[in-house]
Amino acid sequence: MKALRTPEARFAKLKDFPFQPNYLELEGGLRMHYVDEGDRNGPVVLLLHGEPTWSYLYRKMIPVLTQAGFRVLAPDLIGFGRSDKLPKVSDYSYQSHLGWLNQFMDALALQDITLFGQDWGSLLGLRLVGEQPDRFARVMISNGFLPTGERKPNLAFKLWRAFALNSPWFPIGKIVNSGVVKKLSAEEIAAYDAPFPNRKYKAATRAFPALVPMSEKDPASPGNKKAWASLGQFTKPFLCVYGKNDPVLGGVDKYLIAQVPGAKGQPHERTWGGHFVQEDRGEYLAQRLASWAKAA
Repeated sequence: MKALRTPEARFAKLKDFPFQPNYLELEGGLRMHYVDEGDRNGPVVLLLHGEPTWSYLYRKMIPVLTQAGFRVLAPDLIGFGRSDKLPKVSDYSYQSHLGWLNQFMDALALQDITLFGQDWGSLLGLRLVGEQPDRFARVMISNGFLPTGERKPNLAFKLWRAFALNSPWFPIGKIVNSGVVKKLSAEEIAAYDAPFPNRKYKAATRAFPALVPMSEKDPASPGNKKAWASLGQFTKPFLCVYGKNDPVLGGVDKYLIAQVPGAKGQPHERTWGGHFVQEDRGEYLAQRLASWAKAA
Protein backbone atom coordinates (compact mmCIF):
# COMPACT_ATOMS: atom_id res chain seq x y z
CA MET A 1 0.00 0.00 0.00
CA LYS A 2 1.43 3.35 -1.02
CA ALA A 3 1.14 5.84 1.81
CA LEU A 4 0.61 9.59 1.64
CA ARG A 5 2.75 11.84 3.80
CA THR A 6 1.57 15.35 4.67
CA PRO A 7 4.25 17.95 3.90
CA GLU A 8 5.92 19.27 7.05
CA ALA A 9 5.25 22.83 5.91
CA ARG A 10 1.57 22.25 6.71
CA PHE A 11 2.49 22.07 10.41
CA ALA A 12 4.56 25.24 10.61
CA LYS A 13 3.62 27.75 13.30
CA LEU A 14 0.59 25.90 14.68
CA LYS A 15 -1.17 27.77 17.43
CA ASP A 16 -0.03 26.64 20.92
CA PHE A 17 1.70 23.52 19.61
CA PRO A 18 5.47 23.95 20.13
CA PHE A 19 6.25 20.24 20.59
CA GLN A 20 9.04 18.59 18.62
CA PRO A 21 7.92 15.80 16.28
CA ASN A 22 9.07 12.22 16.84
CA TYR A 23 8.69 9.43 14.29
CA LEU A 24 8.58 5.65 14.45
CA GLU A 25 8.72 3.39 11.41
CA LEU A 26 6.20 0.57 11.64
CA GLU A 27 6.03 -2.69 9.73
CA GLY A 28 5.44 -2.10 6.05
CA GLY A 29 7.28 1.22 6.13
CA LEU A 30 4.46 3.29 7.60
CA ARG A 31 5.67 6.23 9.67
CA MET A 32 3.86 7.09 12.90
CA HIS A 33 4.28 10.48 14.53
CA TYR A 34 4.11 11.01 18.27
CA VAL A 35 4.64 13.74 20.83
CA ASP A 36 7.07 12.73 23.60
CA GLU A 37 7.38 15.38 26.29
CA GLY A 38 8.46 15.52 29.92
CA ASP A 39 10.76 13.45 32.12
CA ARG A 40 11.86 10.35 30.18
CA ASN A 41 12.13 8.53 33.50
CA GLY A 42 8.77 9.73 34.77
CA PRO A 43 5.56 7.69 34.87
CA VAL A 44 4.04 7.32 31.41
CA VAL A 45 0.77 8.96 30.40
CA LEU A 46 -0.53 7.80 27.02
CA LEU A 47 -2.99 10.18 25.36
CA LEU A 48 -5.04 8.62 22.56
CA HIS A 49 -7.03 10.85 20.23
CA GLY A 50 -10.07 9.96 18.17
CA GLU A 51 -11.69 10.98 14.91
CA PRO A 52 -11.10 13.31 13.10
CA THR A 53 -8.54 14.84 15.45
CA TRP A 54 -4.82 14.31 16.11
CA SER A 55 -2.33 15.00 18.89
CA TYR A 56 -3.05 18.73 18.53
CA LEU A 57 -6.17 17.93 20.57
CA TYR A 58 -3.92 17.47 23.62
CA ARG A 59 -1.96 20.71 23.41
CA LYS A 60 -3.69 22.09 26.55
CA MET A 61 -3.11 18.93 28.59
CA ILE A 62 0.50 18.14 27.73
CA PRO A 63 2.16 21.10 29.57
CA VAL A 64 0.13 20.51 32.75
CA LEU A 65 1.07 16.83 32.80
CA THR A 66 4.76 17.38 32.09
CA GLN A 67 4.94 20.00 34.83
CA ALA A 68 3.48 17.38 37.18
CA GLY A 69 6.41 15.08 36.41
CA PHE A 70 4.94 12.72 33.82
CA ARG A 71 6.36 11.52 30.55
CA VAL A 72 3.58 12.33 28.10
CA LEU A 73 3.14 10.38 24.87
CA ALA A 74 0.54 11.42 22.31
CA PRO A 75 0.72 9.42 19.06
CA ASP A 76 -1.08 10.32 15.87
CA LEU A 77 -3.02 7.29 14.69
CA ILE A 78 -2.13 6.14 11.18
CA GLY A 79 -4.19 8.29 8.82
CA PHE A 80 -4.16 11.31 11.13
CA GLY A 81 -1.93 14.23 12.05
CA ARG A 82 1.70 13.92 11.04
CA SER A 83 1.45 10.13 10.65
CA ASP A 84 1.32 8.51 7.23
CA LYS A 85 -2.05 8.15 5.54
CA LEU A 86 -3.33 5.28 3.43
CA PRO A 87 -5.41 6.43 0.46
CA LYS A 88 -8.47 4.16 0.64
CA VAL A 89 -11.20 3.75 3.26
CA SER A 90 -10.80 -0.01 2.80
CA ASP A 91 -7.14 0.26 3.87
CA TYR A 92 -8.27 0.67 7.48
CA SER A 93 -9.76 -1.73 9.99
CA TYR A 94 -10.26 -1.85 13.74
CA GLN A 95 -7.61 -4.57 13.89
CA SER A 96 -5.07 -2.64 11.83
CA HIS A 97 -5.29 0.34 14.18
CA LEU A 98 -4.83 -1.97 17.17
CA GLY A 99 -1.83 -3.54 15.47
CA TRP A 100 -0.21 -0.18 14.79
CA LEU A 101 -0.72 0.93 18.40
CA ASN A 102 0.69 -2.33 19.69
CA GLN A 103 3.78 -1.81 17.55
CA PHE A 104 4.12 1.68 18.99
CA MET A 105 3.86 0.49 22.60
CA ASP A 106 6.27 -2.40 21.98
CA ALA A 107 8.84 -0.21 20.24
CA LEU A 108 8.86 2.22 23.17
CA ALA A 109 8.69 -0.65 25.71
CA LEU A 110 5.79 1.00 27.52
CA GLN A 111 4.68 -0.46 30.86
CA ASP A 112 2.73 0.84 33.87
CA ILE A 113 0.83 3.10 31.51
CA THR A 114 -1.70 5.67 32.63
CA LEU A 115 -4.13 5.78 29.72
CA PHE A 116 -6.29 8.73 28.77
CA GLY A 117 -8.64 8.00 25.88
CA GLN A 118 -11.51 9.81 24.20
CA ASP A 119 -13.69 9.00 21.18
CA TRP A 120 -11.75 6.38 19.15
CA GLY A 121 -8.97 6.80 21.68
CA SER A 122 -11.29 4.91 24.02
CA LEU A 123 -12.49 2.37 21.45
CA LEU A 124 -8.87 1.44 20.83
CA GLY A 125 -7.54 2.13 24.33
CA LEU A 126 -10.17 0.11 26.16
CA ARG A 127 -9.65 -2.80 23.77
CA LEU A 128 -5.92 -2.68 24.55
CA VAL A 129 -6.58 -2.56 28.29
CA GLY A 130 -8.93 -5.52 27.99
CA GLU A 131 -6.33 -7.50 26.05
CA GLN A 132 -3.25 -6.45 28.06
CA PRO A 133 -4.44 -5.39 31.53
CA ASP A 134 -1.01 -5.95 33.10
CA ARG A 135 0.46 -3.25 30.89
CA PHE A 136 -1.73 -0.48 32.34
CA ALA A 137 -1.53 1.07 35.80
CA ARG A 138 -4.74 3.08 35.59
CA VAL A 139 -7.26 4.37 33.04
CA MET A 140 -9.10 7.66 32.59
CA ILE A 141 -11.78 7.91 29.89
CA SER A 142 -13.66 10.92 28.55
CA ASN A 143 -16.58 10.77 26.12
CA GLY A 144 -15.92 7.33 24.78
CA PHE A 145 -16.92 3.68 25.06
CA LEU A 146 -16.16 0.14 23.90
CA PRO A 147 -19.03 -0.94 21.62
CA THR A 148 -19.61 -4.66 21.10
CA GLY A 149 -22.38 -4.52 18.50
CA GLU A 150 -25.01 -5.73 20.97
CA ARG A 151 -26.67 -2.31 21.27
CA LYS A 152 -28.31 -0.70 18.26
CA PRO A 153 -26.76 2.65 17.29
CA ASN A 154 -28.98 5.69 17.51
CA LEU A 155 -30.15 7.69 14.51
CA ALA A 156 -27.61 10.47 15.08
CA PHE A 157 -24.73 8.01 14.76
CA LYS A 158 -26.23 6.36 11.67
CA LEU A 159 -26.49 9.76 10.01
CA TRP A 160 -22.92 10.65 10.98
CA ARG A 161 -21.68 7.32 9.58
CA ALA A 162 -23.46 7.91 6.27
CA PHE A 163 -22.19 11.49 6.09
CA ALA A 164 -18.58 10.42 6.72
CA LEU A 165 -18.68 7.77 4.01
CA ASN A 166 -20.66 9.60 1.35
CA SER A 167 -20.52 13.37 1.70
CA PRO A 168 -18.32 15.10 -0.90
CA TRP A 169 -17.81 17.85 1.70
CA PHE A 170 -15.91 16.75 4.81
CA PRO A 171 -14.42 19.82 6.55
CA ILE A 172 -12.28 18.41 9.38
CA GLY A 173 -11.76 21.60 11.39
CA LYS A 174 -15.41 22.57 11.23
CA ILE A 175 -16.43 19.05 12.28
CA VAL A 176 -14.23 19.35 15.38
CA ASN A 177 -15.64 22.81 16.04
CA SER A 178 -19.17 21.37 16.02
CA GLY A 179 -18.22 19.08 18.90
CA VAL A 180 -17.09 21.73 21.36
CA VAL A 181 -18.96 24.25 23.47
CA LYS A 182 -16.24 26.88 23.53
CA LYS A 183 -15.86 27.49 19.81
CA LEU A 184 -12.50 27.25 18.13
CA SER A 185 -10.62 30.16 16.62
CA ALA A 186 -9.86 30.29 12.90
CA GLU A 187 -6.23 29.33 13.70
CA GLU A 188 -7.34 26.28 15.67
CA ILE A 189 -9.71 25.15 12.94
CA ALA A 190 -6.84 25.53 10.46
CA ALA A 191 -4.62 23.36 12.70
CA TYR A 192 -7.15 20.53 12.54
CA ASP A 193 -7.27 20.92 8.76
CA ALA A 194 -3.48 20.96 8.45
CA PRO A 195 -2.90 17.18 8.12
CA PHE A 196 -5.25 16.97 5.12
CA PRO A 197 -4.10 18.99 2.10
CA ASN A 198 -6.89 17.53 -0.01
CA ARG A 199 -9.57 14.83 0.03
CA LYS A 200 -7.08 12.04 -0.84
CA TYR A 201 -5.65 12.34 2.66
CA LYS A 202 -8.98 11.93 4.49
CA ALA A 203 -9.66 8.20 4.03
CA ALA A 204 -9.00 7.36 7.70
CA THR A 205 -11.28 10.12 8.95
CA ARG A 206 -14.08 8.79 6.76
CA ALA A 207 -13.40 5.15 7.67
CA PHE A 208 -13.65 5.34 11.45
CA PRO A 209 -17.44 5.69 11.84
CA ALA A 210 -17.97 2.62 9.66
CA LEU A 211 -15.56 0.62 11.84
CA VAL A 212 -17.69 1.02 14.97
CA PRO A 213 -19.35 -2.38 15.54
CA MET A 214 -23.05 -1.91 14.76
CA SER A 215 -24.01 -5.58 15.05
CA GLU A 216 -22.63 -8.79 16.50
CA LYS A 217 -21.70 -9.83 12.95
CA ASP A 218 -19.11 -7.06 12.77
CA PRO A 219 -15.55 -8.47 12.60
CA ALA A 220 -14.53 -6.40 15.65
CA SER A 221 -17.44 -7.58 17.78
CA PRO A 222 -15.90 -10.84 19.16
CA GLY A 223 -12.68 -9.11 20.20
CA ASN A 224 -14.55 -6.23 21.80
CA LYS A 225 -16.84 -8.63 23.67
CA LYS A 226 -13.82 -10.44 25.05
CA ALA A 227 -12.18 -7.15 26.04
CA TRP A 228 -15.43 -5.98 27.67
CA ALA A 229 -15.50 -9.15 29.76
CA SER A 230 -11.85 -8.59 30.71
CA LEU A 231 -12.67 -5.03 31.80
CA GLY A 232 -15.13 -6.66 34.17
CA GLN A 233 -12.07 -8.03 36.01
CA PHE A 234 -9.98 -4.83 35.89
CA THR A 235 -9.43 -3.77 39.51
CA LYS A 236 -6.87 -1.02 38.95
CA PRO A 237 -8.02 2.62 39.26
CA PHE A 238 -10.49 3.59 36.53
CA LEU A 239 -11.92 7.10 36.23
CA CYS A 240 -14.56 8.65 33.97
CA VAL A 241 -14.65 12.44 33.47
CA TYR A 242 -17.13 13.20 30.66
CA GLY A 243 -18.24 16.37 28.91
CA LYS A 244 -21.92 16.48 29.80
CA ASN A 245 -22.85 18.65 26.80
CA ASP A 246 -22.12 15.80 24.38
CA PRO A 247 -25.58 14.66 23.18
CA VAL A 248 -24.36 11.24 22.00
CA LEU A 249 -21.70 10.05 24.47
CA GLY A 250 -22.12 12.41 27.41
CA GLY A 251 -23.94 9.80 29.49
CA VAL A 252 -22.42 6.44 28.52
CA ASP A 253 -19.90 6.63 31.35
CA LYS A 254 -22.48 4.87 33.53
CA TYR A 255 -21.98 1.62 31.63
CA LEU A 256 -18.22 1.65 32.12
CA ILE A 257 -18.56 2.57 35.78
CA ALA A 258 -20.95 -0.33 36.29
CA GLN A 259 -18.72 -2.81 34.43
CA VAL A 260 -15.22 -2.06 35.72
CA PRO A 261 -14.45 -3.00 39.36
CA GLY A 262 -11.66 -0.42 39.49
CA ALA A 263 -14.22 2.33 38.89
CA LYS A 264 -15.87 1.70 42.26
CA GLY A 265 -15.46 4.64 44.63
CA GLN A 266 -13.56 6.78 42.14
CA PRO A 267 -14.30 10.53 41.79
CA HIS A 268 -16.18 10.31 38.47
CA GLU A 269 -17.59 13.51 37.04
CA ARG A 270 -19.73 14.88 34.26
CA THR A 271 -18.32 18.31 33.69
CA TRP A 272 -19.10 21.24 31.43
CA GLY A 273 -17.83 20.46 27.95
CA GLY A 274 -18.70 18.95 24.60
CA HIS A 275 -17.64 15.79 22.81
CA PHE A 276 -14.10 17.08 22.35
CA VAL A 277 -13.90 17.95 26.01
CA GLN A 278 -10.11 18.36 25.73
CA GLU A 279 -10.80 21.60 23.84
CA ASP A 280 -13.34 22.87 26.36
CA ARG A 281 -11.62 21.70 29.56
CA GLY A 282 -8.12 20.58 28.64
CA GLU A 283 -6.22 22.11 31.53
CA TYR A 284 -8.87 20.94 33.99
CA LEU A 285 -8.77 17.37 32.66
CA ALA A 286 -4.99 17.33 32.96
CA GLN A 287 -5.13 18.61 36.53
CA ARG A 288 -7.72 15.96 37.41
CA LEU A 289 -5.60 13.27 35.78
CA ALA A 290 -2.36 14.36 37.48
CA SER A 291 -3.77 14.63 41.00
CA TRP A 292 -5.80 11.42 40.65
CA ALA A 293 -2.89 9.40 39.23
CA LYS A 294 -0.62 10.43 42.08
CA ALA A 295 -3.26 9.52 44.67
CA ALA A 296 -4.70 6.37 43.07
